Amino acid sequence: MSAGEAHGGGGGEHAPILEALSLVKRFGAFTAVRSVSFAVERGEIFGYLGANGAGKSTTIRILCGLLAPTEGRAIVAGHDVARDPEGVRLSVGYMSQKFSLYPDLTAAENLDFFGGAYRIPRKARLARAKELLRDVDLAPDDPRPAGALPGGMRQRLALATALIHAPPIVFLDEPTAGVDPEARRNFWRIIRTLASAGTTVFVTTHYMDEAEYCARVGLMVDGSLVALDTPSGLKREFVPGRTFALRGRRLPQAALAALPWVRAVEPFGAGLHVRCADDAPGAEALARAALEAGAEQPVAEEIAPTLEDVFLEVAGRKVVAA
Repeated sequence: MSAGEAHGGGGGEHAPILEALSLVKRFGAFTAVRSVSFAVERGEIFGYLGANGAGKSTTIRILCGLLAPTEGRAIVAGHDVARDPEGVRLSVGYMSQKFSLYPDLTAAENLDFFGGAYRIPRKARLARAKELLRDVDLAPDDPRPAGALPGGMRQRLALATALIHAPPIVFLDEPTAGVDPEARRNFWRIIRTLASAGTTVFVTTHYMDEAEYCARVGLMVDGSLVALDTPSGLKREFVPGRTFALRGRRLPQAALAALPWVRAVEPFGAGLHVRCADDAPGAEALARAALEAGAEQPVAEEIAPTLEDVFLEVAGRKVVAA
C-alpha cells in the first residue's frame, strides 16, 4: 500500500483526530517536509520512522502548532494548525527529544508548574499530578529534583507532564532515546495503556523494534512519506519472500547478492540479512554458498523479516529513484 493509498487508514467510524494534507515546510532553499499526507484515528498508536534529518521532528512541530506549514493544511483535534495554533497547543501534549523540564524542581513541582501554565485550578492540578505520577510509576512525594532522577524516570516524568491537561493527542518525539531496554519496555507499556484508554499517541522513533507496537507506521525518507501501513502490511509489500540471518567471518556480500535466488543482501549487526525468493533453497544452501565464496564458519537461519529490513529496502528504493 502506498502512502497516498493509506491516507486515513485506521478504519474508525468517526472522523480522524488528525489529518495532514499535502504538508510542505521549507527553510530557505531547503525543503524539510515534502507534500506529506496522512490521517490518524482516535486512540491509535501511530509510528513515524526515519533517519535523523528525515523530517520527523519538523512534521511534529507543525502538527503541534509550533511551526506554520509553508504549504498544505493540517487539522488537529478540529483545529487548523495555521489558523488556530493556540487551539492546537491546548489540545495536544508534546514530549520533545531532549529533557526540557525544570531540573531543580521535583516531579510533583514540575507537574504543578505546567498544570498552572494550562490554567488548571490548583486543587484539580494537584490531584491530577498525583494520579499521573502513580500512572507512570513515580512516587508523588519523591523529594529529589528532576535533574537527579535516572534517565528512565525523567522520561516517564516528561510523559506525565505532557499529559497534565488530559489532551486527546500526545506527540512523543524519540521518547526512549538514550534509555536502557528495561526502561523502554516500561515506557511502551504505559503508551499502550494510554491508547487503550482512548488517547491518540503519535510517536517518532529510530528503534525499529518499538515500531512493531504501533497500529500503523509511516516511513519518512528525505522529507517524503514513502510508505504507510501496518507493520505486517509493510513487510508483505517491501520484503516478500524468505529472509535469512547469516553469521560468520569474511561474509561475501557481493557474491551472495549475485546468486539468482537472492533478492537483496544488507548488513545487519555483525552479520547479514539475506532476502531470497519464495522458492529459494534453505539455510544450509545459503551457508554452503557463502562458504564456497570465501566466508569462514558461516551459519544461516531463516527468520521473520523486521521493520529494519523494510526501512533498508524503502530507503534503498528512494536512493535509486533519486
